[in-house]
Amino acid sequence: MRLFIVTTALLTSTLSTASEKNDIERITTTASRAEVSADPLPLVISSISQAQLDLIAPTHIEQVLKHIAGANVQHGNGQEYLPALRSPVLSGAGACGGILTAEDGIPLRAAGFCNINELFEAHTEMAERVEVLKGPGSALYGSNAVHGVINVITPDTTYDEHLVGLDLGSYGYSRLKLRSGKDLGNQGIGINASVTRDTGYRDDESVDQEKLNLRHRYSNNELSITTGLSYTNLDQQTAGFIEGFESYKDDEIAQQNFDPDAFREARSFRLWSKTQWQKEQDSLTITPYVRSQSMTFFKHFLPGTPLEENSQNGVGIQSLWQHAYSNTFTLNLGLDSEYTRADFLQYQDQPTQGSDFLIATVPQGKHYDYDVSSTLLAPFVSLDWQWQALSISLGARFEQLNYDYTNNMLAGRTDENGNECGFGGCRYSRPPSGENKFTNTSPKLGLSYQLSTNNYLYANLSKGYRAPQAAELYQLQREQQVADLESETADNLEFGFKGQYQQLHYVLSAYAMNKENVIFRDSDFFTVNDGQTKHRGVELELDYQLTESLQLALAASHAEHTYSYAQILSGVNIIGNDVDTAPRNIANVQINFQATDATIVALEWHHVSDYFTDPENLHSYAGHDLINLRGAWQINEQLKVTARINNLLDAAYAERADYTSFTGDRYFPGRPRNIMFSASYAW
Repeated sequence: MRLFIVTTALLTSTLSTASEKNDIERITTTASRAEVSADPLPLVISSISQAQLDLIAPTHIEQVLKHIAGANVQHGNGQEYLPALRSPVLSGAGACGGILTAEDGIPLRAAGFCNINELFEAHTEMAERVEVLKGPGSALYGSNAVHGVINVITPDTTYDEHLVGLDLGSYGYSRLKLRSGKDLGNQGIGINASVTRDTGYRDDESVDQEKLNLRHRYSNNELSITTGLSYTNLDQQTAGFIEGFESYKDDEIAQQNFDPDAFREARSFRLWSKTQWQKEQDSLTITPYVRSQSMTFFKHFLPGTPLEENSQNGVGIQSLWQHAYSNTFTLNLGLDSEYTRADFLQYQDQPTQGSDFLIATVPQGKHYDYDVSSTLLAPFVSLDWQWQALSISLGARFEQLNYDYTNNMLAGRTDENGNECGFGGCRYSRPPSGENKFTNTSPKLGLSYQLSTNNYLYANLSKGYRAPQAAELYQLQREQQVADLESETADNLEFGFKGQYQQLHYVLSAYAMNKENVIFRDSDFFTVNDGQTKHRGVELELDYQLTESLQLALAASHAEHTYSYAQILSGVNIIGNDVDTAPRNIANVQINFQATDATIVALEWHHVSDYFTDPENLHSYAGHDLINLRGAWQINEQLKVTARINNLLDAAYAERADYTSFTGDRYFPGRPRNIMFSASYAW
């Protein structure tokens, strides 16, 4: 983890020596479902600690993940975003399947029903830490873990610790935080909660959000049972894109909301119970869970502005048996399975406005109405062998995902009453009821060589995949009656160096990934998957203690994401072009100054280079640089106050930029300079 100076300074009122701070072991649970040291692993795990999160005081997950080399989350409006991790920014009906997101190791969504904004269902604001596994580097994760895993880990609140906090910021932002626990000996209970209100910078936008984690712990000599409950509620009034070349530079336009009726309402619920039996050579972990989500939102970006209602309800179980044959050889066996029942409804209350073509082809009434039941079964195995200074990890996961789809409307390209549309037919097409099955295998081979006591050379070869999402299979358009899709696959090779050298902790990694069967909507509005892309990158993360009171943290990446298949768009063959919305250079630099034993000041610079906004590479965004300033003062053992100035130089920039042939250049404008003050009392 970077910024361990921050974590120590904020949690204690005395300054430890630099050597003591850099000796803190970096622990991960995402790589193996158990606490292990991160540096010796033959893959890259990056982490943001709880104290770092306290200093950042994130109002959005983007503010956290910008500290991870290779991550590039573009904030939309409210709690919405588009993600990227060793990838271009992912967009489209099922592109969210490229990154697996989880809370406490439980995926936020079922394998076939991802949502591009699903991380707003994780309690990042009150997390213990956020871990990011880069690349398809583990047999523990199957479909959706193509580019990596983002795992939000909530704190164990079952001990005698209590905290209340208040955040107040610009543009009507406020957040109340509560954490409390009670240790009852061999068991304990606790709560972790936050309530957010944000009236927003732009016209007619707002966010009301509540998040809750409950936890219970029981343990004896060989058995431990940890049970958790998570609930989130989001009520958001959404501001959409602004249009026009570099319109984000016009303060008046940037603040306007041209979609004042847009909204999103979302609820999520998860209940899980992790049971662990531990003996001398064996460990067995079984985690059953229940998961439920529902969402309603106004699709202001589509003609006719339809309303979508969707929900997913399911149960699942994760299991892992670990047997240590010796001090140097361990066998891991597991089985993951889940069942999910989902429904989807899209309908339009009013007639479509616009051109004669849109009026004729986008009918009033229901567009889609279907149910899907999915069943996932995934056994996996891995072997970990230590041979002198060389660690070898070999594993594989087999996964079968079945969809049972029921169309609740007339099949085909008509309105809900069976009437045909003009201009060749209706926009929306519904396939007949049916079943789809996808089977995939993801092998991995990882090598880690210990160069010295705290330094490692690593390499891994792995394969990732994602099954087509339900939205890609069953929300068709124009003349397409059936989507004949295969799973996207990715072959990944990476190597690098990581470890500790005196006062420097470093991770240097290089990767090469080739993706095949990439799913996209072509120029005929057919959902197809004959796309191919290449992904090449170098990443560097540094945590360097310059002096007793000065520390530097760097997260930087250079990456090239290119199309490797021929397709003619607007007269341009895109083969060899940069994938749109894929900046080649991203860097985050932080300088942390320990002014006194009780105060710290952090200055942050975040750089995003220019990038193309269309596949033809004819339009682009110039990139931006942002400066943020943060400070914290530990007044006494219980009371801490912090302050942040985001966008210190008041730069005009776009959180997200893209280009379409219908609208031209369009943007989500970034917020001007804004301030937040926080106070927390812990006992």
